[in-house]
Amino acid sequence: MITPPRLPEALTALRDRLAEAPLRLATPGRDDAVRAARGIVDQVDDYLLPRLLDLDAPLLTVVGGSTGAGKSTLVNSLIGAPVTTAGVLRPTTRAPVLVCSRPDVASFSGDRVLPGLARVTGGDGGPGSVRLVPRDDVPPGLALLDAPDVDSVVASNRDLAAQLLAAADLWVFVTTAARYADAVPWDVLRTAQERGTALAVVLDRVPPEAADEIAADLRGMLERAGLAAARLFVVAEGPLTPEGLLPEEQVAPLRTWLHALAADQEERAAVVRQTLVGALDSLEQRTGAVVTAVEEQAAAAGALHAAAAAAYEAARDGVDEGVRSGSLLRGEVLARWQEFVGTGEWMRTLQDRVGQLRDRVTAALTGRPAPEQGLAGALEDSVEGLLRAEADRAAERTVTAWRGLPGGPALLGDDERELARASADFPEAAGAQVRDWQGTVLDLVREQGADKRTRARLLSWGVNGAGAVVMVGVFAQTGGLTGGEVAVAGGTTAVGQRVLEAAFGDAAVRSLAERAREDLRERSDALLRYEQDRFDDRIDDAGPAAGADAELRDALAALADARRAA
Repeated sequence: MITPPRLPEALTALRDRLAEAPLRLATPGRDDAVRAARGIVDQVDDYLLPRLLDLDAPLLTVVGGSTGAGKSTLVNSLIGAPVTTAGVLRPTTRAPVLVCSRPDVASFSGDRVLPGLARVTGGDGGPGSVRLVPRDDVPPGLALLDAPDVDSVVASNRDLAAQLLAAADLWVFVTTAARYADAVPWDVLRTAQERGTALAVVLDRVPPEAADEIAADLRGMLERAGLAAARLFVVAEGPLTPEGLLPEEQVAPLRTWLHALAADQEERAAVVRQTLVGALDSLEQRTGAVVTAVEEQAAAAGALHAAAAAAYEAARDGVDEGVRSGSLLRGEVLARWQEFVGTGEWMRTLQDRVGQLRDRVTAALTGRPAPEQGLAGALEDSVEGLLRAEADRAAERTVTAWRGLPGGPALLGDDERELARASADFPEAAGAQVRDWQGTVLDLVREQGADKRTRARLLSWGVNGAGAVVMVGVFAQTGGLTGGEVAVAGGTTAVGQRVLEAAFGDAAVRSLAERAREDLRERSDALLRYEQDRFDDRIDDAGPAAGADAELRDALAALADARRAA
């Protein structure tokens, strides 16, 4: 048999996509998909690629089954010598045993088959290895591998048993008269049916008087499961030989069949072809389950992103509403505004430069800040408080939403309490941004009056004062400062704008307020974007990249094309 050159390359490409399948979000189908992807990768590495590259290699026959079914005794009896340990040591973690003819040792010594398992000879190599036992009495073309129990109490044994069965050209599945209807054997047999694996079943320890009845019942179960082609061998219950082997008449039918397969190249090739084609056929459904899980991962990531985006968009709306509604102009801000405007301080600074200088000298001597400085500080505290409250609220909303979304609780992990509030450096960052914003407002006022002498003179007397009025206007109404008055905290205090409008013009004042408001919006958006990134980064680290599912589909389609071209 000759393998078309495109097929191994296409299979390798699919294998690589599956090995990299993004399945890190804890979605409901994630664990099954991880096992499915890992199972395909292992089977490609352990069986499909090696077999495609060497179709004439010896027939690897894996003897598997449940704990205490008699697998090791059967292997020893087929060989006629104790080549593998039976009995009380079975539940322990140990190396599987591969028995082959001496001429075939080279086929199993390298990494052509089961490349992830080291080869040892002359003793038990322990976990992660295969013990090779070359024999002169094993015919060339046949290898027997005694696998761990499929239901072992040791998890690594169960995993290794599944891996070895997936690497087999032929399964010889051993069960007993007392346990042939158990769930675990049938889970394994269903896997053989789904993958088209060549199968023989050994029914061990059958009471002689009930052999026909039990064998007929098991044969009927196999037929109903779609495994009518499986060969069935019955081993009667009875004493072992002094060497611990099955009586010759009990093991001879199975040995004769296996030796005949080894001797007949066409028959051996037919078994290999059945398992190889069945395994390749199964890849579409098995990979499809992984693709579905990747799609589920993408949907979960999208829902998590959407939850965070909604929470922080609500925070942006909250900041915008707080800025426009005048709600910030209460408490300390109102008191400072009344001190600044209600005492006539600002109007006097605009009208009397000497009075301004006198006030500032007095402030410097007494330690009392100028009124506009107190107002700016109160505004800073008020805006910072608004930003922090909305950031805290958005974080809490995101955490609450994630608790109920697939993948969310695992992403939160042990950081849930910390994530449920704004980051520790947020207050400092918010304060810095508000102070920078206030500086920008003053720069805007200077820029507006920089080109005419009267404006320059006015600004030299009252940049801070004019800037304070612009700031208050940003928080007082949605339409800017036009309309004659700025209503502060429900209209308890009002200030005329005629001086600003006389100096700058009505349109310029509107522009000042709008530019100041837009600058503050951009700064608050950047702060909240940084906060939202704490959540989005976690999703991006765990979620699939765009098109990951399409890459898997494309690789599967390329394999199908390569098979059709064969």
